[in-house]
Amino acid sequence: MKPITLGVCGGTGSGKTTVARKILERVGVHRVAYMPHDAYYIDAAHLPPEERAKLNFDHPDSLDNDLLIQHLVELQAGRPVEIPVYDFKTHSRRVETLRVAPQPVILVEGILIFADKRLRELMDVKIYVDTDADLRLLRRLERDIGERGRSIQSVMQQYLSTVRPMHLEFVEPSKRYADVIIPEGGFNEVAIDMVATRLRSLIDDRPSTQGEAG
Repeated sequence: MKPITLGVCGGTGSGKTTVARKILERVGVHRVAYMPHDAYYIDAAHLPPEERAKLNFDHPDSLDNDLLIQHLVELQAGRPVEIPVYDFKTHSRRVETLRVAPQPVILVEGILIFADKRLRELMDVKIYVDTDADLRLLRRLERDIGERGRSIQSVMQQYLSTVRPMHLEFVEPSKRYADVIIPEGGFNEVAIDMVATRLRSLIDDRPSTQGEAG
């Protein structure tokens, strides 16, 4: 049977990745194909390093949605895919890829997954993680400085020049497409449990589930 495709969207630092991971854990990692939108940033290896740093990574055009759509269609048809591995320190794709096998649930996560109608139409359930802007900024600072070796100045400059404007133009408006809105991100255990329980119920009620053995 066709898998259930779940989209988890929200602004940078909203906690959407935490929500996605908690849903994955509660439903079962062996039953979920995890598809992070961040893996599909367009390869900028052909550009000099100083030009790569100037790219707007918060605009929909920075992501290879055509490839993501192709991969989702393949997974929904029960075929495995090789997703890109993106290096945020060099703004380029690595040579290696990550194999994702078809599962009863496909979980797509990213800030801009609801901005593309073609992606939305492939999703059965759309979740928006809604978190205050000041908290999202603090989380982004912590992540980019701690995990990606960025300076406070560069993170703040990027936030003011592209992150915040793109959020207001593309991410926040896409909230209207959500079936479920989860406030407070990963701290909202009640909402996460409700979603995970519903997904498990949908899977368990099926007479047979494609890809579960894989």
